[in-house]
Amino acid sequence: MSESSQKKGRIVVGMSGGVDSSVTAWLLKQQGYDVLGLFMKNWEDDDDSEYCSSRQDWLDAASVADVIGVDIEAVNFAADYKDRVFAEFLREYSAGRTPNPDVLCNAEIKFKAFLDHAMTLGADLIATGHYARVRAVEHNGRREFQLLKGVDTSKDQSYFLHRLNQAQLSRTRFPLGELPKTEVRRIAAELGLPNAAKKDSTGICFIGERPFREFLNRYLPTKPGPIKTPEGQVLGQHQGLAFHTLGQRKGLGIGGVKGQQREDGTADAWYAARKDMASNTLYVVQGHDHPWLLATQLNAADASWIAGDPPPQAAYAAKTRYRQADAPCTLSRAEGNEFSLSFSEAQWAVTPGQSAVLYDGDICLGGGIIV
Repeated sequence: MSESSQKKGRIVVGMSGGVDSSVTAWLLKQQGYDVLGLFMKNWEDDDDSEYCSSRQDWLDAASVADVIGVDIEAVNFAADYKDRVFAEFLREYSAGRTPNPDVLCNAEIKFKAFLDHAMTLGADLIATGHYARVRAVEHNGRREFQLLKGVDTSKDQSYFLHRLNQAQLSRTRFPLGELPKTEVRRIAAELGLPNAAKKDSTGICFIGERPFREFLNRYLPTKPGPIKTPEGQVLGQHQGLAFHTLGQRKGLGIGGVKGQQREDGTADAWYAARKDMASNTLYVVQGHDHPWLLATQLNAADASWIAGDPPPQAAYAAKTRYRQADAPCTLSRAEGNEFSLSFSEAQWAVTPGQSAVLYDGDICLGGGIIV
């Protein structure tokens, strides 16, 4: 071990087989850390299927470790994942909400089970390939850690990390937070990494690229009910409220129903707008900007604040889904683990179960689950 790596200490990097975590490991080695790669296996129900590529991902991670000259181990968190993430995922869907398993996976697996495991391996720090930044500041005479957006705003992943706490952030590094994705790809190509051109994964492993409803069907029973307009007209039948999300346009099963038409014979598309669990009814509306799809305020529960306490009631910005520009808002209430946001412009398809995440400029303050 070189003198500089003894000085910097040991860092355990979550290596997924993708290009981001591979470049993360290389950058940290260049910075003089003693780097150990850890490949997490979080799912094994249908690991041999075409949709779940964990075997290939492990081979990619191992060959990258070989090229950059770091050791790598595999660790199986499938049981933890099933208990802590997947069971909650199914509970939320059964209750008619649309959860974000990536948020839960970060809080329960990557920065809890993984962090704990890394510490048993003698790590001082952990690192992942997320596009975000951690900054240490002095606040009221003590050291506080802030979570910041990644410099590449098109790749920023702070939304998925908003449930991290001070203890977790103090031991975490995100080297890619300072880099644009194009630079990460360039480094990988220059190093001749075997996965330099590998496509970014677009799904959580247990769903992968497969049709979502087909996957949920294996775990949740069908429970048919009516599809209605706000006026009460029945347009068709759904197979279960769990299989639909607010704002959904495709896969409603009412393609042949035209509804209100314009003079030229065309008609606005239908969107899922509300779920009535008590009557097992899915309400659909016509037109992207129907009032039922717009909301100027929301309530959230299960709040998690990065500083430990809620921020003062003031003007901020928020995201109510990942791929969304920051929307100006006011934190109008924050009591216990609940809070309320008011928006200056109506937000589209605010969906129970998704995360509302609050920002003060580049600083991610935390968030909660939309109710």
